Amino acid sequence: MRLLWRNNENELGLTSDLGEKDVPRYAILSHTWGADTEEVTFREMMDGTGKGKAGYKKILFCEQWAKQDRIQYFWVDTCCIDKTNNAELAEAINSMFRWYQHAAKCYVYMSDIMMENSAQHDMISQGVSAQAFRESRWFTRGWTLQELIAPPVVEFFSKDGQKFGDKKSFERQLHEITGIALQALQGVALSEFSVDDRMSWAKARETTRGEDNAYCLLGIFDIFIPLIYGEGKANALSRLRREVGERNGERAQCGRSSPANILYYLRL
Repeated sequence: MRLLWRNNENELGLTSDLGEKDVPRYAILSHTWGADTEEVTFREMMDGTGKGKAGYKKILFCEQWAKQDRIQYFWVDTCCIDKTNNAELAEAINSMFRWYQHAAKCYVYMSDIMMENSAQHDMISQGVSAQAFRESRWFTRGWTLQELIAPPVVEFFSKDGQKFGDKKSFERQLHEITGIALQALQGVALSEFSVDDRMSWAKARETTRGEDNAYCLLGIFDIFIPLIYGEGKANALSRLRREVGERNGERAQCGRSSPANILYYLRL
């Protein structure tokens, strides 16, 4: 795991790859990606060539709030993983849930939320409409499911970087929007929820790459499988289903968590 920080020369850069015992307190970013050409890559962060990209503003945003929260290190998925290294990418995806779970804070940057006139009706908080919040693209993405559930502290920010709420204060709205059980949002172990329940939280979500429909659920089920990009969505989901069935034993083979129901929720 690599983290972003300001080094002794006051330059924003990456730490070395840290072992689990060496990871300091850190913040983490949750966001929806723009076009690939807009996001800062690992290589661009290493050689300092990504500062003119639109995605660099999100990195600075995360740094700003981490600094305000007295957190020196932070993590952003676009540039902290060398995605050209297949082994590193596989390790990162299999570890992602745990990385969000262990973060001191998760900052959710909602690029399609604008602060509005607080005199308007139907506000979930000062300046943000309930409709705009409900319709945010952030709720439609596969990867953001674990990014909402895993961290103990999740805070929501508008496009201009203003904080307007957190997971605890919005838990009722989050439950209604996502269908995620309140207890899961409150930190109850996911093993307490049935396979069907957890599958249902993801059924309306999408990912850019088909295989990620399966891979984004690894942490939700606490399982680990090899990543095979190119195998296609159906094969990736089939391997996920098989591993879930083995992990859950008879619970995944009968009753509400039957194979037929699992197939339905995975939309094969």
